[in-house]
Amino acid sequence: MRDTRTTNMLLLIIVIPFIFFLLKTLSFIFIPLVLAMFIALLFLPLMRWFNRKGAPKFIGISAVILVIAGVGKIGLELVKLSSNEIIKANSTFFQKAETKIVDLVVMIEKYLGVVRVEGDSLVNHYLNGGNLIEKIAPSLDFVGNVVSMSLMTLFFAILLLAGSIDTEKLLNNTVFKYKYASVKTFRKIEKDIITFIKVKFVISLLTGIGFSLACVFFDVSFPIFWGLLAFLLNFIQMIGSIVSIVLLSVFALVEIEVMSTLLFFVLTITGVQVVFGSVLEPIFMGKTFSINVITILVMLMLWGFIWGIPGLILSIPITVIIKIILDQFPKYHVISSLMAGDVAKK
Repeated sequence: MRDTRTTNMLLLIIVIPFIFFLLKTLSFIFIPLVLAMFIALLFLPLMRWFNRKGAPKFIGISAVILVIAGVGKIGLELVKLSSNEIIKANSTFFQKAETKIVDLVVMIEKYLGVVRVEGDSLVNHYLNGGNLIEKIAPSLDFVGNVVSMSLMTLFFAILLLAGSIDTEKLLNNTVFKYKYASVKTFRKIEKDIITFIKVKFVISLLTGIGFSLACVFFDVSFPIFWGLLAFLLNFIQMIGSIVSIVLLSVFALVEIEVMSTLLFFVLTITGVQVVFGSVLEPIFMGKTFSINVITILVMLMLWGFIWGIPGLILSIPITVIIKIILDQFPKYHVISSLMAGDVAKK
C-alpha cells in the first residue's frame, strides 16, 4: 500500500511539470480555448433564454456574435479616438516630452553610474542603431498573433455555445463520479465566473473613466488614451493597476510643471484605483473572490510565465475554477482553505 502511494506521488511529480510544458508549448491553442470558455460561460444564460423560448441554436449564436461584434466596434472606435488625439497633438508637445524624457534618463544614468559615449544619442545607445523595420517587425508579429488568436477564440466560443463541446459532460467523465456533482459544480463555476467578469468589467470601466476625468481636470493630454489603457490594464490583477499609475505619473511629469500639482494628480489617480479596485471590487465580488494575496501572486507568476500577458489576465479566473473544484472534495479542503486564507484566519 505504501509502495503504491509512493509510486502515485512520483507519477504526480512527473505529470504536473509535463502538463505545464504542454500548456506552454501549445499556448496558441490553449489560450484561445480558455478565453472562449469564459466567453461561453458569460453568454450561456442568454443561450438558455433563447432555448426556453423555443428558438433554434443558430439564432442564439447569431445574437451572441452580434453582441461581441458590437463590443468590438465600440472598442475599435475608442482606439480610433485615442489614436486621433495623439496624432493631432502639436509638435511642441513632443519636443517638450522628448526634452523631459532625456533629462529623466540622464538623471537615472547618473544615479546608476551608466556611461554613454559623448555625442551618442539615446536612440543609438539603447536601440543600438539598427534598422527601423527590424524594430517594427515584432510589433507587426504581435498584431498578427492577436488577430489570429481572436479568430480562434471566436471559433471555439461558437463551438462551446453550440454544444459541440459539452463542458458538464467533460467534468462528469474526468473529475466527478456522479452527474449531480458535475452539474452542481458547473453551475457554481458559471455563476462565480460571470460575477467575476461583470464586476471586473464595471470596475475597470469606472477606473478608466476616472483616469480620463483626472486627465481632463489636470489638463493632461490624451485623456481617452489613458482611460482606455487603464481600463485594459485593470484586467491584470494587482500588477495592472500599479503599471497604469506609474505610466500616467511619468507622462504627467512632462506637462505638469508644479510639483505640488503633480503630486496631487498622482494622489488622485491612485485614489481612483484604491476606491474602485481595493474597496468596491472586493465588496461586489463577495465570496466569489475569496482568494488571498499570496495565492494571487503565485498564480500571476505561474500563468504569466506559461502564457505571458494572456496568462496574467486569465490567472485569477482559472484560480477561481480550481478552488471551486477543490471545494467539492473533502480531502482537498485544506488546500482550498489555504488558497482562501481561511486557515490563517482560524
